[in-house]
Amino acid sequence: MEGISIGKLLIIGALIVLLFGTNKLRSLGGDLGAAIKGFKKAMNDDDAAKKTTAEEQPQERVTHKE
Repeated sequence: MEGISIGKLLIIGALIVLLFGTNKLRSLGGDLGAAIKGFKKAMNDDDAAKKTTAEEQPQERVTHKE
């Protein structure tokens, strides 16, 4: 097995473009980008929510023994 060369990748890419068409691939790329952007935003919102709930919890009171 030689592996995948650049020439083979170009042939595969050309076949995919011929099979699906450029408009279908462009819309698929846009949908994939929007999905990744939404996932990252949800992860950041989740992290921010965890930080705010941790900050909202009251701290333990320190009492002095006499």
